[in-house]
Amino acid sequence: MGLRLGLLSTAHINEKLMAGARLVDEVDVVAVASRSPERAAEQAAQLGVERSLGSYEELLADPDVDAVYISLPNSMHVEWSIRALEAGKHVLCEKPLAREVEPVERAFDAASEAGRVLAEAFMWRHHPQAKRLVELLPRVGELRVVRAQFSFALDSLDPASNIRLSEELEGGALMDVGCYCVSAARLLAGEPVEVTGQQVTGEVDLRFAGTLSFPGDVLAHFDCGVDTADRAELEVAGSEGRLVLRDPFHSTEPVIDVFSADGTVERVEVERENPYACELRDFAAAVAGERQPLLGRADAVGQARAIAGLYRSAATGARVKL
Repeated sequence: MGLRLGLLSTAHINEKLMAGARLVDEVDVVAVASRSPERAAEQAAQLGVERSLGSYEELLADPDVDAVYISLPNSMHVEWSIRALEAGKHVLCEKPLAREVEPVERAFDAASEAGRVLAEAFMWRHHPQAKRLVELLPRVGELRVVRAQFSFALDSLDPASNIRLSEELEGGALMDVGCYCVSAARLLAGEPVEVTGQQVTGEVDLRFAGTLSFPGDVLAHFDCGVDTADRAELEVAGSEGRLVLRDPFHSTEPVIDVFSADGTVERVEVERENPYACELRDFAAAVAGERQPLLGRADAVGQARAIAGLYRSAATGARVKL
């Protein structure tokens, strides 16, 4: 038997994680927990998980669970990550871990004190397409600009209909999909030194556009939204060429187009993998002590710092130095 994983909450994304888990020998999903016993039983049956538990506390007290996957609303990520770590569980927490640095630091302090693994679940970073993107980066020459977009249209913009639109639960376009764009820019250019942001708001940001400035005069531009047609693209431009990914974040069509200065275009196809399976293999290896998780403390802190700065800029209308 592999790492025994419990699902803490019954969010829809559990279905995607479970599809990846079925492909991974290193992980066995053994329980689903919800505050509603009925909802836990319903999802356990739907996903083919043997046990359902009627509270999160019951999951954390279960000796037959080694680790938990937390897919709660954003505002609850750090609280339940820390509670799970203090209960002796390893934690894979759905992105974004938090929108400020201090809670992220607290969560990783708790992981260190407990001697447990904590990882932020940006599944796209684990896919071979992300690795190939970094390998191809020298083809553009000196990096100049990163451009990213990620959006979709919710069925309703009524905050009561979807937790993504709840201010109390820390929803919003930047937290939901814009964080992928920020993650991509940081993967390619390092940590930003200054950010600017603008937003269109309801109860939360429905659309968000931002610019991140990096050392070496590298700029990254992105926009995201939850009230816009489906869009996802990543472009990397340099002094000698550019790279374009038409499906950078879902990674279901992993192809990278390499545009050279002489006008030629090379289509680089990447092996198809389930990104959630890739993520779970990395998490299991980290728990087994085989290596550090791909996305550890430094990456999570850098991500939270950038997001916090972007929200601060959007609120004040000023550039924010990080």
